[in-house]
Formats: sequence, structure tokens, C-alpha cells
Amino acid sequence: MTFAALQPLADRAALFATLRQDALTAAVDALGEHRWDADMAAGTLTFTANANPAHQLVTRPHLVATIAPGPRSLLWAWAHPQGDAQGVAAQLRDYGTQYGITELSQPELQFPEDTGADLDDWIAQVAHQIGTVAVEITGRSPYYSAPIGGGTRAVFLLDAPIAPLTVRDAVISTPRVLSGLALSDARSSVWDAARLAGWNLQWTDEAFSGAVVTDATGSATFRFDEHARIVGVEAPGITG
Repeated sequence: MTFAALQPLADRAALFATLRQDALTAAVDALGEHRWDADMAAGTLTFTANANPAHQLVTRPHLVATIAPGPRSLLWAWAHPQGDAQGVAAQLRDYGTQYGITELSQPELQFPEDTGADLDDWIAQVAHQIGTVAVEITGRSPYYSAPIGGGTRAVFLLDAPIAPLTVRDAVISTPRVLSGLALSDARSSVWDAARLAGWNLQWTDEAFSGAVVTDATGSATFRFDEHARIVGVEAPGITG
């Protein structure tokens, strides 16, 4: 299990964060075989095509946390000796203080006892959990989980040259990403995606069996079953 107290925040942002990660993956995959390099002095994290170094995706990274197998702990960026105590990661600390979530407001979190035998895999899972939580609290996206040596991972929020998520994008991508995404409460995830993306949302009825989302690119209706699972996305005016 990852950090249980943080999972509700990650669950709420799961759909939006996944769609934003999907957009980042598409932009990076367009480079072909590539590498990434972080220049913290310059304030950049750059993806560069191996075949043509002139082809790059340059982003501005905001360190959220590092997750290390040695001390078996997560260290928030605002508490790091070289970190920025008032940077983007401080929004997580302030949220934790406001809502009594000590896992966000204490500088370092020790790994739970039930991390399992495969620590590398567990750290990778936690990195995605922390990235999604950071998206939920700050509204920034996408995030990037980067291996930085010795099994340690750093989680960054990126200011990237990727277009904002639109209703049209969601209609095209959601059916595909849902195949690999387990949403604990799809209604909340759709509502939160609308909030984070800046769409208008209206429920179709008092039973919340559908949600109509709208922006400048069009309108779509998400349909839910009695278990709050997405069973369809209807958008007659939008095609892939």
C-alpha cells in the first residue's frame, strides 16, 4: 500500500492527471528515442531526441518530493536543505496544515511497513501517487517521475508547452485511458477533471447518472452506472 491518507486526493484527481500524463507522453514520444536532462540552475527539465538534439521539449520543473530507498523515506521539497520553502511544493504543506493531513505537513514520511518485497516498484507507485496529489492541490500539470540514482526518484510538476485539456481531448482520450485506470469514484473524478480543466459541468438528474461537460471545443455527457462507474461518453459533435 502507498500512503493511505493521501489516496483520497489522488483518487479525486486520477482522471485529470491521467489525461495530462497521456498528453505529456504523446509530446515526448513524438521525439522518438530520447533522453531527459535536468538543469536546476537554469530551471529546466529537457527531453531531447537522440537522433536530432535540436528536437527538444523544454519544461520548467518544480520539485515536489524525493523518495529514497536508503532512508526508506519521502522528503518533501519544501523541507529539503537545497529546496525552496515557499515554492510550489509549499502549497501541499499549507493544504496539509489547513485540513489536518499530517502526511503533507510533516517534512519527511517513513515508508509504511507493508511496502512489499519489490521496493523499486513500490517507489514508482508512490511517485505517481505523489504526482497526482500535487496536481490535485496545486492545479498544475503534468508531473514527471524521474530516477535520480541509487533507486531514488524525484517527483516534479512541469510547466510544459502542452495545450490545456479540452473537452474534445477528453472525449477522444478517455475511452482509451480508462482501460488501464481504476477509478474508485468516477463521478468525483469527472467532477474534479472539470474543475481542474476549467470546464462547465452540470448533472443530468438528481441521481447523478450523467454529467454534461462543456467548453469552447464542444460538449460531452459522461454516463454512470449504479456503482458510479463510467459506462459511456457521448459527444455527437466531436470526432477523433
